[in-house]
Amino acid sequence: MRRFTDRYGASPAHLLALVACLALAGYAASFLLGDPALLRVLTWFVGAAVVHDLVLFPLYALADRAFGRLPRLPVPLINHVRVPLLGAGLTFLVFLPGIVRHGQETHLAATGLDQQPYLGRWLALVAAMVALSALVYVVRSVRQRPRSRAAR
Repeated sequence: MRRFTDRYGASPAHLLALVACLALAGYAASFLLGDPALLRVLTWFVGAAVVHDLVLFPLYALADRAFGRLPRLPVPLINHVRVPLLGAGLTFLVFLPGIVRHGQETHLAATGLDQQPYLGRWLALVAAMVALSALVYVVRSVRQRPRSRAAR
């Protein structure tokens, strides 16, 4: 087992999980075979990978490095910034069609509702994530403070 781990770099469970994920992705991709939208889906997939790797990753790597150069605080600030930003980015991707009002007629026909509130609700969700993260940071900072002698 040790020899396998040394050669592969991880446990056999990792390899098994990787093969299962690739099998699931292959199964999902098989539904696109013969679909006229296949070229468009592949173009979006490759474009998203290129934009992420060549534009977004360097930007957030620079931002992470800048945060790393800030003075050390008793409670590190970095994860209290990362988590709401990650949540904002992921929910933006999920709600993007509604935010930019893509497919308005289809959405209205399917739900009977318009897409007007998507942007406001997404902004409220992001504000709530930031506020919750700030609250957790304040609570952690207060609990980290050394207690005075009078309180002992």
